[in-house]
Amino acid sequence: MKIIDLTHTISNTIPVYPGTEGPNLSISNTYEEDGFKETLLKMFSHTGTHMDAPHHIFPKGISLDKKDASGFVGKACVIDATDVPEGGMIDISYIERNKERVERAEFILFRTGWEKYWGQDAYFGEYPVISKEVARYLVEHNKKGIGLDNIGLDPISDTALTLHHIILEKETMVIIENLCNLDLIGEEDFLLVALPLKFENSDGAPIRAVAIL
Repeated sequence: MKIIDLTHTISNTIPVYPGTEGPNLSISNTYEEDGFKETLLKMFSHTGTHMDAPHHIFPKGISLDKKDASGFVGKACVIDATDVPEGGMIDISYIERNKERVERAEFILFRTGWEKYWGQDAYFGEYPVISKEVARYLVEHNKKGIGLDNIGLDPISDTALTLHHIILEKETMVIIENLCNLDLIGEEDFLLVALPLKFENSDGAPIRAVAIL
């Protein structure tokens, strides 16, 4: 059994969505003064490698804490979309050419290669996104979720969050953003475990995502 960590480390300098305050990790107790170390974590719910719940978009949508834990674990596959140019679209042909793997999987993860810009201004640029047709396909085929190695399902310029609305209108689906190390998986099927921090009425939450091969 091989386990691959798909999660970026949260730090005070981690990239965050434009307009969002970055996290603040501060030491509140020290070994010298208190005999132990404790860290105060202050951050938004969509920090780092994280999961979006339907409640993120829809007021009456289900929150992560109310979802069954089985919705965070399942068979997955990685679709290589690294040939999509900057500002390009991942169209339905990427599903069709990987159809057997996609049909077996519950989570579809798209590798755009955008991870290479992590920590750079370019990370907030024109990253590839899926088409509306791909989004509807995933919904219609009852997938548990979609994941990407960039900062958002929608382009930053789309303030209406069109793709989020398509995916999250179905309460059984979640969105995972800011994944990493997808290049270490290859084309084999694997088990994805993506457990969100469980807090009340969570519209989204940081996760520790791992691939089990």
